[in-house]
Amino acid sequence: MIRLPSYIKQGDTAPYLDAICKDKNGTIVDVTGASVQFHMRLKGGDTLKIDAAGTVVDGSAGHIRYALQSGDTDTAGTYHCEYEVTYSDGRIETFPNDDKPLVLIISPQIG
Repeated sequence: MIRLPSYIKQGDTAPYLDAICKDKNGTIVDVTGASVQFHMRLKGGDTLKIDAAGTVVDGSAGHIRYALQSGDTDTAGTYHCEYEVTYSDGRIETFPNDDKPLVLIISPQIG
């Protein structure tokens, strides 16, 4: 479902954080014409580290993406992530839509 890398290094802005939107039955959700918002917060925290626009790569395939920006990964730690999709009719759906959070671990740089 999600192709989010589990580990990246502090300060990295690659690779893209890609996801394939699927419903609870594993069926791909068509997100054509939708907008995407990416959210990331430190595990156990309340404040969002990232609340920024993502993109729809291939709507009929449910493929969405967030491109990391400078400063997004400046703090090492374990983060929970999600994508909020707003359909053209105003309905909102969050992915993943189960009880398993996306986890991104930002490891400290050694140099």
